[in-house]
Amino acid sequence: MSRLLLFSIVFIEGFCSLGAEVIALRQIIPHLGSSIVVTAPTIGFFLLALALGYHAGAKIDEGYIEVVAKNFLLAALLVGIGLAGIGVDLLFTALRPPELAYLLLVAGVLCPIAWLLGQTVPILTNLLLRERAGEASGEALYYSTLGSFLGSLSLSLLVMQWLGVSAAVALCALLLVIGYTLLRGPGWRTAVISLAVASLTGVANAWLRPEIETAYASYLVLPVQYEGAINGRALKNNSSFASLIDDSEPPLYARYIRHIRSLLLDELGFRERRILVLGAGGFTLSHREPSNHYTYVDIDPAVRGIAEKHFLGEAARGEFIADDARRFVIRSEQRFAAAIVDVYGSHSSIPGHLVTREFWLATRRVLEPEGLLIANLILDSALATPYSRNLLATIESVYGRCAVEVLQKKQVLANVVVTCRNGQPAEPASLFIDERNSADFDLARSR
Repeated sequence: MSRLLLFSIVFIEGFCSLGAEVIALRQIIPHLGSSIVVTAPTIGFFLLALALGYHAGAKIDEGYIEVVAKNFLLAALLVGIGLAGIGVDLLFTALRPPELAYLLLVAGVLCPIAWLLGQTVPILTNLLLRERAGEASGEALYYSTLGSFLGSLSLSLLVMQWLGVSAAVALCALLLVIGYTLLRGPGWRTAVISLAVASLTGVANAWLRPEIETAYASYLVLPVQYEGAINGRALKNNSSFASLIDDSEPPLYARYIRHIRSLLLDELGFRERRILVLGAGGFTLSHREPSNHYTYVDIDPAVRGIAEKHFLGEAARGEFIADDARRFVIRSEQRFAAAIVDVYGSHSSIPGHLVTREFWLATRRVLEPEGLLIANLILDSALATPYSRNLLATIESVYGRCAVEVLQKKQVLANVVVTCRNGQPAEPASLFIDERNSADFDLARSR
């Protein structure tokens, strides 16, 4: 085997192995979100399988090219079919709870891909007979890691963003098929097998999800019926309902949106004020609302175009900035009368860096001195779980006492609207007890 061919195969291995990991993480988001408790185990299991692949490859002592060719072919099938959107969706639909589907996807698809491709470098370095062992392995690892670097960047920032997730799956599978063809050499058997795997990959990934896919999320607009709605439709973000709208006059929106609009426009009488919305959703907060100036911040640069074309049917009102919410509030020099926090990666899953005390502290700096923070949270309606109690306590550790309104008290999970004022931090609370009851004094000085 020529050095050019050998290092080309190693490059394909690196590109597709890390590419498979990136694709798997993206395919999991609509079902389990992107929290650290999902991404960290996925990366950990992938690296473990890769290490076991290195160990297995080191023990191969004959038939080097044949073994790698077979591994590439099997990996192509696992990537092209196992990581295809329709396959992942069927898996999560068929198995409950979703954690079981996750384990099967990781253990049955992602880890075997890593194990098969991990064998490539230790096997093929046996063919570099005229070089020192360190030199041979170093060169091979260089091209493998270079492939991993380019694969992670190109798939996430280019292919997924412009062509979709299915295109990224197909590209990785077809590169592995090309690697198999190069290893096996010309011949009718090689051609038939390669064509068969490529065709299966094409069929699996041509059967696209009904969603509109970007590198950040999957969006779907579908008709829904709800009280008083005319031609109601919902925007789903990563399999979760994000926004509602209909053709009534005036339109009927999701209940929490109606609640926040009423608070801003009717109770507070906001007019000609600057309002920040972290998490764009369907842009319904400012829909046909000319009284105030809205700035939307969302990490997905495609969300505005998707909402306008497929959901609103008209231009979204307000400025749009594609940025991470935390990064924006840390860096922005703008000040707003109200900041609405409505950031969800999937149903009831807020990205972890947007729930910490440091994030809520950063939101204060973009508010006017008496500005309002309004957060839409999806919590248990009793506010009894550790997550609910700790999240509310975190917000109030920054803003002091906030108004907490549970909108659907009969449901297990409900929209909880938290409203806080950006005034001076409240002094620590003290309890009224019989021995030292300061209630009358506190009441007098509070008037």
